[in-house]
Amino acid sequence: MSFLKKARFLPAGDKALVVEFGNEISEEINNIVINLSFFIETLNLPEIEEVVPTYRSLLIYYNPTRSNIIELKEKIEGLIENLTMIKPKEPKTFFVPVLYGGEFGPDLSFVAEFNNISESEVIRLHTSVKYKIYMIGFAPGFPYLGGMLEKISTPRLETPRKLVKAGSVGIAGKQTGIYPIDDPGGWRIIGRTPIKIYNPLNDPPVLFLPGDYIKFEAISHNEYDQIVKQVELGKYKIVSVYQK
Repeated sequence: MSFLKKARFLPAGDKALVVEFGNEISEEINNIVINLSFFIETLNLPEIEEVVPTYRSLLIYYNPTRSNIIELKEKIEGLIENLTMIKPKEPKTFFVPVLYGGEFGPDLSFVAEFNNISESEVIRLHTSVKYKIYMIGFAPGFPYLGGMLEKISTPRLETPRKLVKAGSVGIAGKQTGIYPIDDPGGWRIIGRTPIKIYNPLNDPPVLFLPGDYIKFEAISHNEYDQIVKQVELGKYKIVSVYQK
């Protein structure tokens, strides 16, 4: 089936258009969304103000003084038909240091007990794979990550915490993610990264983008403290490589 046959166009208010490509969390569907988003941004079309990729759809904000929803739909259909002809964005893999357990990961023991494995096995499994960033949402810069192993899947808290510290790494069902800011939350917290993944003073303010990957790396308390100091001095640079 062509990408265009999968597409479903939905108006979203008077200056936005949603393009849906499915109704499930699927890497194939998300790749289509990411590639179309990248294609549109590359063209820098004057009538389009912003694109917002999600798990299965793309939200396109446009300027109604420069186009209308019918013209925009026709233009997007043309782009989708040519989607296979463009070179996709080259994704990056970011290596994110995490101090697991203790006061920084108060739910690590629960995740281990729930899955009938040791805490060290939870850490080993959580750091053993690369996670695709499917979308950014919930809070500014919050990366929704796919690819977590079923062996450490754990339900959310029955009662969310009123405060989860920025940098906390959590698990909710089959998903894992990083809290970018202090926020209420119901994910099971297993660790915390000392790096800042959201800073409104930076350009761009978010560290990660949809389509990139994250690989977690376990660090010691001493390493955590050292990175905190580097971050405060503005000297810490996260390690990243282009995906091959």
